[in-house]
Amino acid sequence: MIRNVVIVGLGLMGGSMAKAVRAYTDCKVYGWNRTRAVADEAIREGTLDGFAEDDVLAQTDLLVISLYPQSTIDWLTEHMGKLKPGCLIVDFVGVKQCMVDAITPLAKQYGVHYIGGHPMAGKEFSGFAYAEASLFQNASMILVQTESSPLWAVDEVEGFFDQLGFGRVVRCSAEQHDHMIAFTSQLCHVVSSAYIKSPEALKHNGYSAGSYKDLTRVAKLNEDMWTELFLLNREPLVQEIDEIIKHLTDYRDAIRDGETERLRSLLRDGRMIKESIG
Repeated sequence: MIRNVVIVGLGLMGGSMAKAVRAYTDCKVYGWNRTRAVADEAIREGTLDGFAEDDVLAQTDLLVISLYPQSTIDWLTEHMGKLKPGCLIVDFVGVKQCMVDAITPLAKQYGVHYIGGHPMAGKEFSGFAYAEASLFQNASMILVQTESSPLWAVDEVEGFFDQLGFGRVVRCSAEQHDHMIAFTSQLCHVVSSAYIKSPEALKHNGYSAGSYKDLTRVAKLNEDMWTELFLLNREPLVQEIDEIIKHLTDYRDAIRDGETERLRSLLRDGRMIKESIG
């Protein structure tokens, strides 16, 4: 049974997770953050029961780590031996194969159970100041079972996230996760970042509405984190970029050449696909 939870990394995602654990469970929740002042603030406001010192790590039932990819690997390499055998570990990194490859051997070595995780939630703002207990309400949580995580461990983690208000838990392989996220998340950030670079963006006031806001929202990103994520998932992401370039070329050519029926067909196909998948 999960009684003691440690959250490593108290940014938007980790901070929201800490607040959700506090709001929706009876668990003790402790935190660790590179900038200690952030953790101290979370303690003062009542989100955390305390800082995750070594004695706390030794009693941890579930550790959720929400750092950049390499920082996640580095932190676990340094601290995993301090966790009690049987501890459950879930990372929130947005790519999974590289994390599974790096962390699973360590988990097996120390007798803990590592499960890859990825909550499909977020905002265009970062930091603990924007963290909310309700961030994960009705969101999807992706879980990747590894060689270090028996089925009962994944079941227990899924039940825990259900308590926090996630609307759906999806289990998949690391490979499937990375291919799908290249399409549903990473490509969207690439397209948004590229789109906003038009010189016309400087003159958008008075001419823009919902479509512009929807398409540019995620251009306001953390370039350090997303550079790391894109490069760690480069093969699936490049495939998706090539795919959208192909389709954009079709639209461009039809418009350039004045091909009414071809353009109408392209637009109809897009509408019908969207209607069929929701």
